[in-house]
Amino acid sequence: MAGRSVGSPSTVQTEELNGDKFREIGDQAVWSLSSCKPGFGVEQLRDGNLETYWQSDGPQPHLVNIQFRRKTAIQNICIYADYKADESYTPSKISVRSGNNFHDLHQIELIELEEPSGWLTVSLTEGSDTKPLRTYMIQIAILANHQNGRDTHLRQVKIHAPMADGGTHNIPSFTSVEFSMYNTIR
Repeated sequence: MAGRSVGSPSTVQTEELNGDKFREIGDQAVWSLSSCKPGFGVEQLRDGNLETYWQSDGPQPHLVNIQFRRKTAIQNICIYADYKADESYTPSKISVRSGNNFHDLHQIELIELEEPSGWLTVSLTEGSDTKPLRTYMIQIAILANHQNGRDTHLRQVKIHAPMADGGTHNIPSFTSVEFSMYNTIR
């Protein structure tokens, strides 16, 4: 696999989407790509800059693999694509797959895109519930591009988990590493 990155948790990033609060957990996963051009890999896909991007370099489908060390609750995936900037490199059909490992992945969403420009949010829930999907692995597969393009560009990908509730205790949510490390007693 080309383009591999191992994240290390540093700070708790919270984001708000449609009035709901989520935390970005992409840094808790191991990311790998099916292929990439030199200088256009995982680092560019995850750097927070909408001007940089991952560019595949090989036959379709193009894959972004996101593996967690433990079963993880995932509320949604946000993908940034820009047809005006990328034209034939822009995905037109994306499959989102989930499973325990590479060998048991199953498709949970199939998305058809018409000249996307901006963030695409893919909600991941188990069945008809609003409970987040719990999984070890997510795979984003680019099945087709606009104008029958061969390689693809994805500008950013974020993985969101629901905010952990404090249970029955009234414990505040901390946003700095210094405070978060004293959030629980071991």
